[in-house]
Amino acid sequence: MSPNEPTIVAVPVRNEEFHLNSCLDALVAQTSPADKIVLLLNNCTDDSRAICQTAKQFHASIQIVECQLDDHEATAGEARRRTIDHALGVAADGVVLTTDADSVVPVTWIADNLAEIANGVDCVCGMAVIDPAGCGEDRRRLAFDALREALLLNVQDEVAAMVDPDPFDPWPRHQQHSGASIAARASLLRRAGGVPRVVSGEDRALIARLAGLDAKIRHAPHIQVRVSGRLHGRASGGMAETMRRRLQSQDRLTDDMLEPTVDAYRRVLTRARLRRLRLGDIIDEPIDRVATDLLVLPDIVSTARHAPHFGTAWDTIQRASPMLRRRRVAFLDLARETRQALALRDHLRAAKVQCRERLDWQDVRHAL
Repeated sequence: MSPNEPTIVAVPVRNEEFHLNSCLDALVAQTSPADKIVLLLNNCTDDSRAICQTAKQFHASIQIVECQLDDHEATAGEARRRTIDHALGVAADGVVLTTDADSVVPVTWIADNLAEIANGVDCVCGMAVIDPAGCGEDRRRLAFDALREALLLNVQDEVAAMVDPDPFDPWPRHQQHSGASIAARASLLRRAGGVPRVVSGEDRALIARLAGLDAKIRHAPHIQVRVSGRLHGRASGGMAETMRRRLQSQDRLTDDMLEPTVDAYRRVLTRARLRRLRLGDIIDEPIDRVATDLLVLPDIVSTARHAPHFGTAWDTIQRASPMLRRRRVAFLDLARETRQALALRDHLRAAKVQCRERLDWQDVRHAL
């Protein structure tokens, strides 16, 4: 990107007086300073406004936007959407980054994100890491459960990276889509229509929308942002609510990003197969055979094959095929699924298999 393209940071703020100073101190201390730091204060009833006004007196890059949202709009998703919309208003053809008001970014956060974008990607997802200082002894089981879930997710994703490699998101990588650390080209965000209108989970919804446009998305494991481990957040259905619930008793099901290993393997094989079909790498494979394997009508496969974006095509196939219907993993089955994933990963590592050369569509026996 050109050095003349502006860098804008967008931060939604609602009653964050206990975290704001740390958040703002980190943002203004960047090795690569932002041209603007847009703070959208919505429905604040504490000292958040005073803290932001004081910071603005010392840092001209801070821009404060205030709004009072109606009850049905006062959600984390709407706040993020409006904040990024304001950022796009001053971003020109630059880069918009977003984080949370209870987060503390590392001093090289902006520089690291810009470096990834300079390497040719359109969007960068960093990792949100819970601040251990805010976690007591009672959360050890939560941390252990989270590590177990992360292990299965990471192993399955390493398998995906071997079977259907992404040159812009190579292994190692992570799987988070957290509003605590997202950076994207302003032009891409405008093309996507900004952040989707959702109550919560707007970060995942945004990345899904960008993926549907075939954006080059990098999940950079070295970009890590510290977030508070609070149990009372600002959004229904968010991380704080999940932690609070799991402190009382372990959920029956793991995170909804997880699925049985055999399902995950089937999914990535299908995705690679669709990619090859669209690229013309498997010209001799009839549409009818692909449709039969997926239990869908041939017209659906044909539509996916000729869709303008691979992301749209893949979404069409996933929605239509009962073979790709998502199943959740129970905590009781987590160890078994992890063993299967490790066995599959080790098999692929040993064989040095690349999907475009040797993997067969029916070859899911290794996961069993």
